[in-house]
Amino acid sequence: MPTLSYAARRGELLQYFDRTAVEAWKRLTSDAPVNSIRATVRAGRDDMRRTLLGWLPEDLTGARILDAGCGTGALSVEAAKRGAHVVAIDLSPTLVALARERLPSTLGTGEIDFHVGDMLDPALGHFDYVVAMDSLIHYRPRDAVRVLEGLAARTSRGILFTFAPRTAALTVMHAAGQLFPRGDRSPAIEPVRPATIVRLIGAGLPGWGTHRTSRVSRGFYISQALETIRQ
Repeated sequence: MPTLSYAARRGELLQYFDRTAVEAWKRLTSDAPVNSIRATVRAGRDDMRRTLLGWLPEDLTGARILDAGCGTGALSVEAAKRGAHVVAIDLSPTLVALARERLPSTLGTGEIDFHVGDMLDPALGHFDYVVAMDSLIHYRPRDAVRVLEGLAARTSRGILFTFAPRTAALTVMHAAGQLFPRGDRSPAIEPVRPATIVRLIGAGLPGWGTHRTSRVSRGFYISQALETIRQ
């Protein structure tokens, strides 16, 4: 079950992505020129999206996928082009509206169903795969694993997600971020040691195992992907 800390952080994220940083995210997720710091973040996010998509089957015809924290929809589009029925959800109405605007004219045999709300909403149904790219990195590790537990109950094959790995470089960048005015920076991330997140998953998701992992480090973007598979 979601905790009070999960609910509080979710409110902070809604404030940030739907109000404070809308224009910044529009530029970051487009081809528009950005400064050198955001250019590394854009490149890192592109690398991470390719990594997660590379862990999914090339042919997703008939598969049902939840894009949990879909943002402007780039991953959803690529999965749909492989034939998947993608349920794309984000807590920000503004980002979901932007994702709809950017939807290509054709997705082949795939489709995307956009929603605004909580990724844990049981009304979203059941899935073959869940992908959560950089949508759990702001939550405390135990809260993030509770989210994974809720998603696992409605997922038949695998969950691919990212977390913020506790590294010296990430610690320095996190500290540097405190120098900027609060309105100009994103809600704090919650770094965690990879061994800790694996241990928490082992304790909280019986019948699931952790498999592939890959870290992307591009300047100001550091994130680690982890594949969990139903055994």
